[in-house]
Amino acid sequence: MDAIDIKILNCLKTNSRQNASAISEQINLSVSAVIERIRKMESNGIIKQYTVVLNSAQTGNDMSAFISVSIEHPKYHQNFMDKVTGMPNIRECYHITGEFDYLLKLEAGSTAQLELVLNSVKSIDGVSHTHTLVVLSTVKNEISGMPLLMQNLKGFK
Repeated sequence: MDAIDIKILNCLKTNSRQNASAISEQINLSVSAVIERIRKMESNGIIKQYTVVLNSAQTGNDMSAFISVSIEHPKYHQNFMDKVTGMPNIRECYHITGEFDYLLKLEAGSTAQLELVLNSVKSIDGVSHTHTLVVLSTVKNEISGMPLLMQNLKGFK
């Protein structure tokens, strides 16, 4: 990867639906070169997918929370992961180090829905302790990978 690839990624990060022609105008590179570079980043796994970022408030899920979860024994980890991946309100699940084993990010439309999700998580076999933090506001929500990538390649212009 080089500085041109970073410029292409920044264009796609802003709007992944823009075509190669629009990107080529922004970064002063031929359309065919932009297409080739995008294809190469896709085939190398740098670009994993193109997606839509939803406005949670507009979809009725304007309440976010983080739930830290402790599992009492490693034999329960697979069951926990299976249950959590099937819960639609759980948006992200991380296996972490420290006092807790997992960190869940969830979205809900109300405190009642949050309570239902929390009770569902607590009732999973092996869950020994949870700690819930309700998000009051989001200060920053950066798309994964780009800030670090930019920092690692800061010598490129």
